[in-house]
Amino acid sequence: MTNSTLAFVFPGQGSQQIGMLADAAAEFPQISSTFDEASSVLGYDLWNLCQQGTQEEINLTERTQPLLLTASVALYRAWQAKGGAAPAMMAGHSLGEWSALVGSGVLAFEDAVALVRERGRLMQQAVPAGEGAMAAVIGLDDTAVESACEAAAEGDVVAAVNYNSPGQVVIAGSAAAVERAIETCKAAGAKRAMPLPVSAPFHTALMRPAADQLAPQIESTVFHAPEIPVIHNVHAKPESDPQAIKALMVEQIYSPVRWTACVRAMAGSGIEQLVECGPGKVLAGLAKRIDRGLKAHNIETPAQLTEAVEATAE
Repeated sequence: MTNSTLAFVFPGQGSQQIGMLADAAAEFPQISSTFDEASSVLGYDLWNLCQQGTQEEINLTERTQPLLLTASVALYRAWQAKGGAAPAMMAGHSLGEWSALVGSGVLAFEDAVALVRERGRLMQQAVPAGEGAMAAVIGLDDTAVESACEAAAEGDVVAAVNYNSPGQVVIAGSAAAVERAIETCKAAGAKRAMPLPVSAPFHTALMRPAADQLAPQIESTVFHAPEIPVIHNVHAKPESDPQAIKALMVEQIYSPVRWTACVRAMAGSGIEQLVECGPGKVLAGLAKRIDRGLKAHNIETPAQLTEAVEATAE
């Protein structure tokens, strides 16, 4: 049963925490079985890593990406097992777009695990540690942030990379250029402009080598037409052709995440409720800032999941 006013959104890097999904795993066997599937692809115990490891370990991009994909897919399977309504649309923030592709039937979960592990490794490798940076800018409109980046570049790379909500934009690039852009944004009237604890300048031109290296692996993986439309980060539209989706997933690595536009596209198509399918509540918070009419649910705990299933039943 599909709820025509419901969309699922899947979080990206930054939502991971040691001990996440422990309560859900105690109630839903789908959590453990999904983590077991991922572990067999990765060659290490992913559940043990996220329960007994260190925050530092799970913050390594190569580990974060398969971990968050697995957590999101596990919760989606728990939702389905609980009899939750099928969404009419899906979207994912950055890495979360891969979770959306699995949920919509575009690719097999084990193939996605292998791809995102490689995606994380290549993205980490593309820029040596310390040479790239990201920063959050609060309280400036998109155009002002873009102008500040142009003024601060001075031949280096710095650009707006995550359009998260009106007045919240993440910038990224070479460390020195990001530092200059932070000062330029503050001078332009930003309420805050602060560096983020991220290991690489994601979604910039500096990531193009990673995209080029991942492209053959994406190309050789079987993609299907989506059973549920996915709104893509690159252009905030759905795509039905598997080859076009492959191209978008390569481009996504070095292109901005147009999250505000993605959420507005869903709301404009009749979506009234969002379920954030993954750990944390970042996307639910952003949704309320993008469109106050949207009702957002989180399903990280059994109680939240049960409540959201009931609230979104048609």
